[in-house]
Amino acid sequence: MTDLSSTYLGLKLKNPIIVSSSGLTNSAEKIQKLAQIGVGAVVIKSLFEEQINYEAGRMIAGSDYPEAGDYILNYSKSNTVDEYLSLIEDAKKSADIPVIASINCVSAKDWISFARQIEQAGADALELNVFFLPTEKEKTAQQYEDLYYSIVTEIKKHTAIPVAVKLGMQFTNILGLLDKLYFRGVAGAVLFNRFYSPDIDIDTLDFTASEVFSNSSDLRHTLRWVAIASSKVKNIDISASTGVHDAASVIKLLLAGASSVQVCSVLYKNGVTFIDNLIKGLETWMKQKNYSKIDDFRGKLNYGNIKDPTVFERSQFMRYFSNMH
Repeated sequence: MTDLSSTYLGLKLKNPIIVSSSGLTNSAEKIQKLAQIGVGAVVIKSLFEEQINYEAGRMIAGSDYPEAGDYILNYSKSNTVDEYLSLIEDAKKSADIPVIASINCVSAKDWISFARQIEQAGADALELNVFFLPTEKEKTAQQYEDLYYSIVTEIKKHTAIPVAVKLGMQFTNILGLLDKLYFRGVAGAVLFNRFYSPDIDIDTLDFTASEVFSNSSDLRHTLRWVAIASSKVKNIDISASTGVHDAASVIKLLLAGASSVQVCSVLYKNGVTFIDNLIKGLETWMKQKNYSKIDDFRGKLNYGNIKDPTVFERSQFMRYFSNMH
């Protein structure tokens, strides 16, 4: 019998496929359906610190009593947080899979107590969705990285559940970053986050959003760094994300060393029942290769396990074209 089970953040998953934080996971009903289809785990749609502050700001701006600002801000936060905590509790009651909470924060202070409440609500783990756009030229790269460390350090002081950090790929030394996050108590990292990116409409001369969904070609970035990170930073679980659009992508990322694989865009394009295609595709391939469990091949082709690890290095791009005739 083929065993598809995997372990991520110390959690036992019936298979390595996780539905990432999105509108697909913003209700207990949706999460229950995903569990019934067979997904290994879910990450609940992120609660955004900036969104809470923005909504509170709108309420304050509409008030005739500016001195009520603190009350309104605290009320807005409390109300939104309570709704999120209820979602965690309802999801845990309705689905028999690990439920990972997600918060998008830009500061540690306001989220410490919230992280503790997430744990009390029953979340199995917490994913920190953190991103700082380096727009201040006076700041060094180290100063920006220190912001990540400070958030993680403070949250880990007050929570016992496993914490993962969802990262973008705009780091000079992502391996060093992962290593430092691990020594601050982080159990896993998601490679990579997909951020909002602006585009320009040349007809209206205005800004608009670029393509929201990933495409299959995005996998190349994820694959490279999952393969390198799983080899170089062995004590941290890697969850692969971005560019996963078929079962072959799932298999490649597991071969590269991923502990789990997060999907989102492909489900928006094909419907959530496409999860079944991913699971069956993985199972069929394992049977063809005579693998009884995922650990039989996980990391088999990561940076440290292949004869020529330079295939993951950028110089191979030029070598490829220099050999073309």
